[in-house]
Amino acid sequence: MIRVFKTRHFNRWMRKTELSDGALCQAVNEMLQGLIDADLGGGVVKKRIGISGRGKSGGVRTLIATNKGSKWFFVFGFEKNDRANITENELEALQELAEELLARTVKQLDETIQNGTLTEIFNDN
Repeated sequence: MIRVFKTRHFNRWMRKTELSDGALCQAVNEMLQGLIDADLGGGVVKKRIGISGRGKSGGVRTLIATNKGSKWFFVFGFEKNDRANITENELEALQELAEELLARTVKQLDETIQNGTLTEIFNDN
């Protein structure tokens, strides 16, 4: 069973872009096939996603907390023209967040959806 989520922070950032939930699901599909741009360690991967009319090179960079199987959490995003990459401190914080998110039980995930901390965008259940 595959579940895809976005954090409140990611959702706020996403509203400022032309990124859609469908594009996020397509990105997860690609990553399930091994098309990950970078494995940053600690359960964090980087994936470029194209924006309509700009393609992947002019698109956005997303960081996802994942076990590369059933759980995918979009936690951070940025446009390439805004910044080149994340800092070491940001990566450490994202790795800690990944560990915490990936350890959550189904009940805990459902509770965080209820309180608005996470939004679920795909559940193949």
